[in-house]
Amino acid sequence: MTDSISDCDVWPLLDPEDLWIYDKLIVAKKLKHLAGPAGVSVPKADWYIVRPITNIRMMSRGAARVWLTPDTTDLVPDGYFWSEIFTGDHISVDYHYGQQDLTVQGIRNDNRLDRFYCWYKVNVDLPLPDILQELSKKYEWINIEYVGGRPIEIHTRYNDDFRNHNADYIYPVWKDEITTQPVGSTWYDSPAGDRLGFWVINKNTS
Repeated sequence: MTDSISDCDVWPLLDPEDLWIYDKLIVAKKLKHLAGPAGVSVPKADWYIVRPITNIRMMSRGAARVWLTPDTTDLVPDGYFWSEIFTGDHISVDYHYGQQDLTVQGIRNDNRLDRFYCWYKVNVDLPLPDILQELSKKYEWINIEYVGGRPIEIHTRYNDDFRNHNADYIYPVWKDEITTQPVGSTWYDSPAGDRLGFWVINKNTS
């Protein structure tokens, strides 16, 4: 694996029958999450995640925590949906023909949902959900983002951020933020949106 890969790369290769996996609202409903589109009221006043139904450009663009009540449907823009908030570790897993491969955990240092302070490799067992078993026979790679063990996003690609180096920790660098280089780290060029790349380091051997 030497070439970067994104959802934009794999989108043209998808069977139209499988495009539902890039519709986050349909994914949420198939997984029995509490969720609904713009215009549909939430069941009770609470904090919810509001995000685009489809976001091929990745990186949780447009996602935010929003206080919603049954009377505030206008706070969810057209093309967006609301869903219940899950708590717990944010884990990203690559499955190779259905078998768990790369597993990493993301850590945030603020409330922005589209940015992480770092990602690092972890040993966590998360079997491929049943609804994706047939797709795993069709597509070589499936990547799933989990929060608290609940799937929130599905991709028919691998996580490229860890594929072209041997580091076990990566620290994103953003255009509008000053980032201090971690001691012993090296630069990994990986531009995407507002991200320039990563400082990468193998803490198990450094």
